[in-house]
Amino acid sequence: MYKLDLPIDVKELAAIERRRNKEQQRQSRIFNARYRTMGVDVDTLERQVEERKTLENIEKARDEAFDVDRQQYDKIALMLEQREEQHARDLTRAVHNFSEQHQQPEDRREFYLYDPDALKKDRPARVSDDDPRCGPASLQKFAGEDLSEKERKKLQIEMYKTWLAEQKDERKRSEADKKFAEELYDKKRVEMDERAQHLSRMEEECRRVVRMATNNFNQSLAMEASERRRLEKQQEEDNNYTEIYNHLTGDILTENPAAAVSSYGPHRVVPDRWKGMSPEQLKAILDIQEKQCQENQRMKEEEKQRNAEWDRQRFLAGRAAMTMEQHDEEFNREIRKRMDQYNQQLSREQKAHLEYLDTVVYTNNPTAHFHSQFNTTSR
Repeated sequence: MYKLDLPIDVKELAAIERRRNKEQQRQSRIFNARYRTMGVDVDTLERQVEERKTLENIEKARDEAFDVDRQQYDKIALMLEQREEQHARDLTRAVHNFSEQHQQPEDRREFYLYDPDALKKDRPARVSDDDPRCGPASLQKFAGEDLSEKERKKLQIEMYKTWLAEQKDERKRSEADKKFAEELYDKKRVEMDERAQHLSRMEEECRRVVRMATNNFNQSLAMEASERRRLEKQQEEDNNYTEIYNHLTGDILTENPAAAVSSYGPHRVVPDRWKGMSPEQLKAILDIQEKQCQENQRMKEEEKQRNAEWDRQRFLAGRAAMTMEQHDEEFNREIRKRMDQYNQQLSREQKAHLEYLDTVVYTNNPTAHFHSQFNTTSR
């Protein structure tokens, strides 16, 4: 029997695949017209090598710059880390100091529960007779009992003596202060009376001087007022006479035409002074209006003649355009007729040439199988 289920040789398959790849690479090189006809561009390759070297140098310089920056950043990071560690140590030290100063065990709220000196600090069961903890049922204090009567009475007698001596001293000081105040008040009252009399005499003298000065000032004011009224009356009369004379001899009553001329120019007048135009001015205006009417009539005649000339030119231009258009149409018809004849002749010649090619030259036309046998191998 023949063994048909033989295992596949991997090495042989790899060799076949390698040869197939080489053949495809060779075909890609041979069938590439640019590579086959021009070959390798040495200048371009050298330029690419130079560019590659330049890029490598730039990359190397950039890496060196990055290394320098990295070292500097590492130093900065190390300094920041050291500073942070120092800050952490300072914070820990401050927390420890604060805990030692302000967070001692005896400062806690529940320290009384485990205080070793609690019995030493505890108060005795009875401090004195007035201890509020000693109630009726404590059997520590009895009604009417006074254990410190002698000391209390002795202390009271000493306090009474001290209070009496202080009251005597206070009374003596009060009497001395009262006497001194009365003497000082008498002296002050005498001084005030003398000052009041002096001020009264000075005030009376000042009033007398003020009355005299006021009278003199009032007299001078009266004289000045009367003189001023006399001068004002005299000035008013002079102004009235002057105004009357100005009105009589002024431009308004005399109707002076020069009074209406404005200061802004001779062609402008003052409305409240203008008495109307003179006959010469009216005649000049009518003459100008007549000239303007004649000029307008002449311009209308010229416009009419110009429009008639334009109409005649448009009519002549229209007739010339129609004539030229007819000539163009006839010329175009002649050209189209000749082009049709020439195209018919070309069509007949092309048909004859195609018939000659089909019947004489191309008698054996190639099929698709004929074209598929090219460019299949590089050998």
